[in-house]
Amino acid sequence: QVQLVESGGGSVQAGGSLRLSCVSENTDSGTCMAWFRQRPGKEREGVGAIYTGGGSASYADSVKGRFTISRDNAKKTVYLQMNSLKPDDSAMYYCAARAGRPLRWCGAQRTVPEYNYWGQGTQVTVSS
Repeated sequence: QVQLVESGGGSVQAGGSLRLSCVSENTDSGTCMAWFRQRPGKEREGVGAIYTGGGSASYADSVKGRFTISRDNAKKTVYLQMNSLKPDDSAMYYCAARAGRPLRWCGAQRTVPEYNYWGQGTQVTVSS
């Protein structure tokens, strides 16, 4: 059973930075790890994704150039570095995982139903 635990959320002023972490248990080198967020009153949306077995991360247009996803396979951890934060980035951020898919499957365009493991979320609040 895959387990995901996020951390690193908090409150920051606009223009600031935060780094979220997602520690996974029982994932392997063939897992797509993704970050989603859910803003108040809106549906959960993809932020980006990265494959544990290699390759580069991909991102939603709304965060390109500001957010960076990276992995440390030895620590079973995926990171979401968020820079130049805006009030509109305020949301609950979730880590998600889908095992058993190839690298070409793993992209920012994948949607909520396509992931079968989720963390509990971590809140990010950006004030103006």
